[in-house]
Amino acid sequence: MKKYSNLKTVSISLALVFSMLSCSSSSEDETTDPTVTQYDITPILSKFNGTGLTVSTSGNTVTFTTQNLPDHKSPYWPTNNALYEAYNGTNASFNLNPNRISSQNISISVPLNPKEASNKQATALGPIGISVNGVVFYNQYAGPNNQALTNEINSFDQYLGHPQQFGQYHYHVEPTYLTGQFGDSAFLGLLADGFPVYGPVENGSTITNSDLDDYHGHTGVTADFPNGIYHYHITPNEDPYINGNGYFGTPGNITL
Repeated sequence: MKKYSNLKTVSISLALVFSMLSCSSSSEDETTDPTVTQYDITPILSKFNGTGLTVSTSGNTVTFTTQNLPDHKSPYWPTNNALYEAYNGTNASFNLNPNRISSQNISISVPLNPKEASNKQATALGPIGISVNGVVFYNQYAGPNNQALTNEINSFDQYLGHPQQFGQYHYHVEPTYLTGQFGDSAFLGLLADGFPVYGPVENGSTITNSDLDDYHGHTGVTADFPNGIYHYHITPNEDPYINGNGYFGTPGNITL
């Protein structure tokens, strides 16, 4: 009886060892699989700098907490604010909407290692990402029923942003204050899936919608990612301007 017990113990031990070796081999294959694209957005996190903006990292998640206050002038600031400036842009049809910029408390969590989603999600109305100065990006639609921006565009200030009814300032289109400051090909921010957003120029040429996929992005080398990364572009073309038929990756959490 004792001899049988020892043989049974040896058999179980060998099975456990074989199982551990099999799991280890499988895990190693997954992490070294050359077909799996590994991205890391750590290099661009230091570029975020805005009033009331904090950036924190925990595990594979980066969380941006922002007061969503633009660092540039606008007619939407209260008139007693140092950044107030009457509209001086080029839109002859500009129409000041009744809303005014006010401090927000927005949290956007994105993956530090973004990857393509197997099931793409549509972008919703409201914040879909964050720019380097802490102002949120919106998609190509006006509320409440995903209407075209045709009329709303006439309320965009001289830097092409405006606030909604609760004072939440945002960019639907190219944030010209940022492209004017950093360049037309510069990194401008992230969408909620963790993939970067760049300006309307790449390699000296203006990007058009026809250069991009259904999600308004493509994979290629950028100044910040010399090994290449999937990235979105802001283009001057209406529908969608920033984003197309949803997020390329899986979006994180957005809380207001």
